[in-house]
Amino acid sequence: MKAIREATVAGMFYPGSPSKLRDEVNLLLELGKPGKSYDKIFGLVSPHAGYTYSGRTAAFAYNTIRGEKYETVIVISPSHNVYFPGACIFDGEAYKTPLGLIQIDKDKRSAMIEISKSVFAGSQGHGPEHALEVQLPFLQTVLDEFKLVPVVIGDQNKKYVDELAIQIAKVSDDKTLVVASSDLSHFYTKEIANKLDSRVAEFINNFDYESLQSGLDKRECEACGGGAIVAMMKAAEMKNAVHSEVLNRSDSGDVLKEKEEVVGYLSAVVYG
Repeated sequence: MKAIREATVAGMFYPGSPSKLRDEVNLLLELGKPGKSYDKIFGLVSPHAGYTYSGRTAAFAYNTIRGEKYETVIVISPSHNVYFPGACIFDGEAYKTPLGLIQIDKDKRSAMIEISKSVFAGSQGHGPEHALEVQLPFLQTVLDEFKLVPVVIGDQNKKYVDELAIQIAKVSDDKTLVVASSDLSHFYTKEIANKLDSRVAEFINNFDYESLQSGLDKRECEACGGGAIVAMMKAAEMKNAVHSEVLNRSDSGDVLKEKEEVVGYLSAVVYG
């Protein structure tokens, strides 16, 4: 893998032109403003579809940290393209978007993989993965300079999720933000999607990541990045951040005016 992970979905999931991308993110941030502010934010949940479909919902999360000072952002993404056991942290120097380079936090990467059997450095899952990349232009817009720990989960089995949570908690402090990238149910009718997705929202609002894990395992609800959400919330609890709130929920049918096959989206904040 090259030292710099180039943008692979620019021009598809979001604009490839820096100026157009900047304008679109700022417009979405104007459209997605939460009704209140939050202190001691540990983590966010943000969707990862194209900005046309889920960008406004994502903006509700990113507005909560606008102007805050974080030295490092850990972004956790599911792997949509390849399977591998455990979670892989990119072993290169930086991630790139049309808005510029984001340097990797090598110290936190080293600390997370040092004694872990399933969190490791490499390139597995990072090549074509969109779910991590689409979070970055939002972060580049709402934050000043920060370093990145990009994590792709190749297997969301509970044992790998739990191990990832331990390693995240180990390196997290009040200058660290954790972002869990996840969409919700896929290709159900709007009515069924609402029932499934409302369960995920309920678990998050109740700060009940154990029930979320159980619900996902039993297929009582769906979230393609459910393991990322659980890992972030479990790590938050280890750092005494035990409050969470869903900020916005939507689905692709809201844009496409389609009710027969929709994809669900949700944004949330986890705080102390």
